[in-house]
Amino acid sequence: MTASAPDARSDLPGRIMAREMAEQPAVLRRILDDGAPAIRQVAREIATRGPRFVLLTARGTSDNAALYAKYLLEIRLGLPCGLASMSTTTAYGARPNLADVLVVTVSQSGGSPDLVASTRAAREAGAITLAVTNNPDSPLAGVSEYHIDIMAGPERALPATKTYTASLLALYLFVEGLRDGDGAAARVLPDLAAQLLARQDEVRALAARYRFAERMVITSRGYGYPTAKEAALKLMETSYIPALSYSGADLLHGPLAMVDNVSPVIAVVTDGKGGEALQPVLDRLRGRGADLVVVGPRSRVEQASAGFVLPTEGVAEEVQPVLEIIPLQLLAYEVTIARGQDPDAPRALAKVTETH
Repeated sequence: MTASAPDARSDLPGRIMAREMAEQPAVLRRILDDGAPAIRQVAREIATRGPRFVLLTARGTSDNAALYAKYLLEIRLGLPCGLASMSTTTAYGARPNLADVLVVTVSQSGGSPDLVASTRAAREAGAITLAVTNNPDSPLAGVSEYHIDIMAGPERALPATKTYTASLLALYLFVEGLRDGDGAAARVLPDLAAQLLARQDEVRALAARYRFAERMVITSRGYGYPTAKEAALKLMETSYIPALSYSGADLLHGPLAMVDNVSPVIAVVTDGKGGEALQPVLDRLRGRGADLVVVGPRSRVEQASAGFVLPTEGVAEEVQPVLEIIPLQLLAYEVTIARGQDPDAPRALAKVTETH
């Protein structure tokens, strides 16, 4: 799909979301070509300060990008991480000792008051603060010691698409910079993203399964788990289908009981250790007769009722989430259109959500 594809025509619902999804290969290429040196410099400066722990702070889509960073930091660097509970600072006034702690705040707009307030408080408490945003002039960037610009360009559709994949890539390059890596594994992403976007007809056929769905379950493990959470969020905010996301391990600890032969389940299967860890879950789902769709490598898709084959052969597992989410963004778009709704303007939502 390109910006001139039928789905991006100016007279169709969802045209803004379609256009912004189509921009993703160019955005990824821009980050790699123009943004990587600045990201590497920030990473090197922070690495010299030797943070002992990382706190990740975000909301919504950015929270899923932060979760991806948590996997990267713990797996690639062995650096313990936590997801911050901002209300401990903004509502309860807690002031923990954050000396030698790196606080990374991810926000597309950089404008939410609670993100700004918690980051300011973290810096006052001794933390090394890094903002990862799509707006270098934002209040969040202003209160942070360091800033990474994800360079996605203006995003007008309410569902975030290009800023999500841009955040993932920027965070990957940052973590690689911390470990003095070159990030070369990401070089394949722009071309592969373009290939995925060109397969919209496959996704449209898949979307027909979910036009009348009353609920969905999305599951994954490892690096794919943030993808499952982001896919569920996209489906809920565009099509209003209650979509529940679970780690495959958590799914087996109770929620599996709600899965039956009419319950749609999407499994995001990363090609690597995460996919191997998810295999017992896929076996259990098939045993329950679930309507199972797999997004992943061909060998896993062939085990399911239907699926979408990802071009992940030879692609490093840690960068596959940038590709995994693209067909699921398209799926949310196509399901929403099929249900007669406009994915550009979900009800009751605003582009910048001002939580306190």
